[in-house]
Amino acid sequence: MCRLFGLSSAPRRTHATVWLLDAPDSLSRQSHRNPDGTGLGYFDEDGTARVHKAPIAAYEDRAFAETAREVESETFLAHIRFASTGGLSSRNTHPFEQDGRLLAHNGVIEDLARLEAHLGADLSLVKGDTDSERFFALVTREIRRNGGDVAAGLESAARWTARNLPLYALNVVLTTPGELWALRYPATHELYVLSRPAGGRHGDRHLDHSGSHGHLRVHSAHLANLPSVVVASERMDDNPDWRLMEPGELLHVDAELHTTHRVVLPDAPTRPLTLDDLHPDAAASQRMA
Repeated sequence: MCRLFGLSSAPRRTHATVWLLDAPDSLSRQSHRNPDGTGLGYFDEDGTARVHKAPIAAYEDRAFAETAREVESETFLAHIRFASTGGLSSRNTHPFEQDGRLLAHNGVIEDLARLEAHLGADLSLVKGDTDSERFFALVTREIRRNGGDVAAGLESAARWTARNLPLYALNVVLTTPGELWALRYPATHELYVLSRPAGGRHGDRHLDHSGSHGHLRVHSAHLANLPSVVVASERMDDNPDWRLMEPGELLHVDAELHTTHRVVLPDAPTRPLTLDDLHPDAAASQRMA
């Protein structure tokens, strides 16, 4: 399944080094499915969104993903894609940017024709072929309708999707220059959150998080001295304070690193999907890589 990673150190900017994929001789690469795309999003000091992303369709793309990227931001968003809809191209690779916000998604939404009809003129926000970017367009529209309230927009878009479309999973991380939101829905895939004090549990350690199977590593010496909040598809170190988000839970990390969370979607999707319901390619993308 796709990997999500979000980090906030707001209101302080943090230097971080990110490796989206492991080295080519890794045993994990030999024994697990290769991903279909990688992406890293962050924000310049003036708030401009920056995205480095590429499909994994050729040797050059793999080399791009294995290159260490040293970036600085208050919030970071990384995604490892296992394609369910849309071909292997940059326009279908997460994260996506709309209205200065970044979003990445793990899951499958079907009946995109109905979603497109519901979007109407707002379909112009979409540049690629994925269910994820179409859902993001709905989020963007609902944020606008709610006067810029991101939580309200994300909740509204997710509720409409859960009621009207066949849905396997809708795990989402959304970032702005100083804030982060995460949604886990329903219980299909895991999504964890860690509120990390400066220096971690022992008070003197930098952040060094590594995903399983050689997918994603994040290192930050700055976080030996600064607190942070991390959201990820899996526990990325042995810290016992990782918390599994509840199904339907919406998490918000504000510009002062305060966190709030509540269950906004307590009910199951109206049209839930299982792996057996999915096209074989989509089903493969949702299994553990």
